[in-house]
Amino acid sequence: MFFPEGQIRVFVYGRPVSMRLSYDGLYALAKHTMQQDPLSGNLFAFINRRANQIKVLYFDRSGWCVWAKRLERGRLLSNWDAVSTREMDWTGLKLLLEGIEPKRVRRRYQKPSEIANSAYEKTV
Repeated sequence: MFFPEGQIRVFVYGRPVSMRLSYDGLYALAKHTMQQDPLSGNLFAFINRRANQIKVLYFDRSGWCVWAKRLERGRLLSNWDAVSTREMDWTGLKLLLEGIEPKRVRRRYQKPSEIANSAYEKTV
């Protein structure tokens, strides 16, 4: 399925979920626990306790879809204490699926002289 990257909203559930849940169970979590409308077309990501499996639920115009991924090695998350139910962007979900834990991104440090030079170059 192709998604326009700027228009997709992804919600990650902040507690471990049993991977035995399927369409109806994940729908109930999204609707009642996350307080979101699963029929909106948004993506809802659920991760198991060991953080080695993820399921993504969404509704397209013709029905429910569930993606599932199980890692052979490693974990999707490093620490459950730092995870909360939240919204993330499509890029963050792609990073999570690749095994890169999305965190708050900070700009790289620049020396004050580099900042002044880059500002000067923009004005010239």
